Formats: sequence, C-alpha cells, structure tokens
Amino acid sequence: MDWRSKVRTIPDFPSPGVLFRDVLPAFSDPRAFRGLVAELAGRARNLRPDVIVAPEARGFLIGAPLALELGIGLVPIRKAGKLPGPVVAQEYALEYGKSRLEASADIRLRGLSAVVVDDVLATGGTVLAAARLVEELGGHVSGYLFLLELGDLKGRERLSGALVEALWSL
Repeated sequence: MDWRSKVRTIPDFPSPGVLFRDVLPAFSDPRAFRGLVAELAGRARNLRPDVIVAPEARGFLIGAPLALELGIGLVPIRKAGKLPGPVVAQEYALEYGKSRLEASADIRLRGLSAVVVDDVLATGGTVLAAARLVEELGGHVSGYLFLLELGDLKGRERLSGALVEALWSL
C-alpha cells in the first residue's frame, strides 16, 4: 500500500487560497502508515540523529513512531501555552498567519544531533522555529524530514545548514 494514494487535497483550508494537503488518511491505514514510517526511517538513519524533534500536532504522529523505529528519544515541540513550567519559545510566520512554538526549558540537548520531522514543508516557518528551539536547548539540527514538500512555497530555501528531504514533492 502506497501511503501517497491516501493523501487528500482540500481547497481553501484553513483560509481562502490555501490548498491543504491532508495526510491523516494515510495514518488510518496500518500498511500505509507502516510504509511511510519505514521510508522516513531509511532516510533518518543516514543522518544518525540522537533525537527526533517533532512540532505539534501532525509532527507528533510521525515523529513518535519514527523515534521508536530508530531507538532514540522524541522531543515534542508544543504550541504556545500547552507546557507547564519554564519554556523556551519561538514565534514564526505561517503562510496564513502567525504562531508560536515552545519547548520545555528542562530538556537537555547539549551536543546532541536532532532531525526535525513534520508532515508538510510549506514555507518552512514551523520547522525553522523548531530548529531554533533545538539550538537554544544546546543541540544542533542535522536534517529535516517531511512526508510532502510544496515546492512552490520555497520553504527549503529557508532551511540552510542541514539536509532537507521530503518523501514526495508537489
């Protein structure tokens, strides 16, 4: 089962003019889900990460099984106001607005290599904010992995200094 056949395109969501690529149907089919995790793991192994960093929410869905497959830890990056205690934060722009990501200030990444994973690379704002949080916590980003890349939005151009890979470019 090819997970790509399960991806839906939804026009004008979350705002007019945006073509939303919905990967969630691929997660509901166990063979498709296993296939996409296996593809990501094959790419991630070459980067030899110490941790997977995954922004909320769809990043969690691929980051958690990927980290388990690789036998490494997961660092979830949350939307603003979801974490107790001290946090480090980064604001960023989306193609349809602004947002803020946070990580627990207690996470220690000093000297660790991270791969940031998310479902779609659009403008790159979300994962760039996640990468800045990794750096603030003492780690470094060795790569970025995505299920889909929307090439016309040029997000790849914003992610310098690390390998950028997408399993499918549209």
